[in-house]
Amino acid sequence: MTAGDRVDALGERATSLAAGGPSPATLARWGLGLMLVAAGAHKLLDPQGWTVYVTGWLAPWLVVSPTTFMLANGYLELGFAALLLADRWTAFAALVAAVSLAATTGYLAIVWATTGQFGDVVARDVGLTGLALAVLVDALREA
Repeated sequence: MTAGDRVDALGERATSLAAGGPSPATLARWGLGLMLVAAGAHKLLDPQGWTVYVTGWLAPWLVVSPTTFMLANGYLELGFAALLLADRWTAFAALVAAVSLAATTGYLAIVWATTGQFGDVVARDVGLTGLALAVLVDALREA
């Protein structure tokens, strides 16, 4: 068997596996839900670690301490993650995730542009915002 034959066989196997697997929309919903589980759980386990993203000019706008803000977000993220993973009220949960991620991305982009901080997080969050929007659009089309 030549290298080309092996590549072709691998491609055929991957195509066969993909045909029998979950839909891309389901994978996107699971991915978004699991990301929210990871972020929410980590905020509950280490809320202080997340307060680094609350800059000096944002802190006065919060009605609670940055730590309490992160704890509240952790619980909310776990709740919305549960909705997404259970495929219940998916459009609403994806809308909340998309708005939250877009606002966070916008905020962090301003911080990055003015201080040079968090550029890596902005790059990641742009993709996560797109993922949330894809899940939202799919849920709305199915409604």
